[in-house]
Amino acid sequence: MALELRQQLRLSQQLAMTPQLQQAIRLLQLSRLELVDLVQQELMENPCLEESMQPEAQVEIGEERAESLDNEDIYAREAARNADWEDYLGDFASTSRQATIRESELPDEDNIFENNYSARPSLEGHMLWQLRLSPLSSGEQEIGEVIINNLGSNGYLYSSIEEIASMVGCGQAEAEAVLKKVQRFDPVGVAARTPQECLLVQIEVLRYDRDATLLSLIRDHLEDLRERRYKPILRKFKLTQEDLKEYLEIIQSLDPMPGASYGNIEPHYIAPDVYVYKYQGEFIVVLNEEGLPQLQLSSLYADSLEAERGGKTREYLQEKLNSARWLIKSLHQRQRTLYKVMESIVRHQEAFFEEGASCLKPLILKEIAEDVGMHESTISRVTTNKYAATPHGLFELKFFFNSSLALADGSEVGSESVKLLIKKHIAEENPKNPLSDEKIVDLLKEELGVNIARRTVAKYRMALGIDSSSKRRAVL
Repeated sequence: MALELRQQLRLSQQLAMTPQLQQAIRLLQLSRLELVDLVQQELMENPCLEESMQPEAQVEIGEERAESLDNEDIYAREAARNADWEDYLGDFASTSRQATIRESELPDEDNIFENNYSARPSLEGHMLWQLRLSPLSSGEQEIGEVIINNLGSNGYLYSSIEEIASMVGCGQAEAEAVLKKVQRFDPVGVAARTPQECLLVQIEVLRYDRDATLLSLIRDHLEDLRERRYKPILRKFKLTQEDLKEYLEIIQSLDPMPGASYGNIEPHYIAPDVYVYKYQGEFIVVLNEEGLPQLQLSSLYADSLEAERGGKTREYLQEKLNSARWLIKSLHQRQRTLYKVMESIVRHQEAFFEEGASCLKPLILKEIAEDVGMHESTISRVTTNKYAATPHGLFELKFFFNSSLALADGSEVGSESVKLLIKKHIAEENPKNPLSDEKIVDLLKEELGVNIARRTVAKYRMALGIDSSSKRRAVL
């Protein structure tokens, strides 16, 4: 069979992810703070973009242009323009700025925000500071530095004494002696290798180590206490429940993770993307535009593009101008989509905005997608990392979507409402006789008429971070 070349004409359709489309999709997923950062970055990089002036400022400028200017006004404006220029040039101007500004009018450097701001101390820095002030020899301080540099975020030492001694090149006995001194730094118990060692160091510093029973409880029965296996302990030490309760209060006053308070976890600040208010009996949605620059095309560079006949300059300006137009359009589309989705959520979850989380109804992405005429993936993106300020608090938009549970009358209730009710019953339970999962099932059936299994209650309880009834039971 001979090989030959042929030309064929074929029509096909395919979805091409252009850079503009990728940018529009990415804008939908950004949180409000991330969006502000992106817009500020584009303002710096794209010369064809500029921040539009406020309507009030535009009105003032229009009135100023409409007024006739006499010679005195022209002279005052020229003087102000020259003053701004001299201020910009500073020491390199024809007249020194220091010669015209009084010393009393200079800003007080002591009042600068950066000079008054103090960074949060780290565990490593706090420990090294104490090490420098301690009466240790240079060799011991070197061992202490290695120990501190091998601490975890919770304050525990994850390297063995053999490894520490090998790093420094000293004996294990010398490294162990320095470790005991470091463990008594603030916070007490830091650099411990086990929870038992951490608590025993704190007991020693508090001078509770004279009680042999307390030492044995921490050294040998810490796991039993955590699992609330009290009966074998009462029999072994011949204690009453009152005595055991006193020991538990002492142990619970100790800190099993002394380094956790110096963690490097930064606070997560949230700015709501939308506000939901009740006005004249109706809920209205207001987008949070504060801090978000209002963009417009730069008339200066648009005129420059018309003046350019060709070449790389025109090509560059055309590319930046198209990018600026697409960004403005994408931002408008993002805000419009967010507004429509939030309006649909308010319509579907009106009972929540009236009464609270206990009236949250079952809702899925498909229902909102059909309501606003968009794809489910778009709804998923626009509800990611977005928050709404409601009359009942600040909630992520994902919070309003939850699965359903069937009621006895054939209706449905949202899973979040069931979780809230479980949390409420456990908070009101008797610590001496906590509610079991079976009892919670009965309470839910009695109060809501919901058909729910015990394992579902256990799953919701674990999702709320609540222990089982045996672990919640108090000593007395």
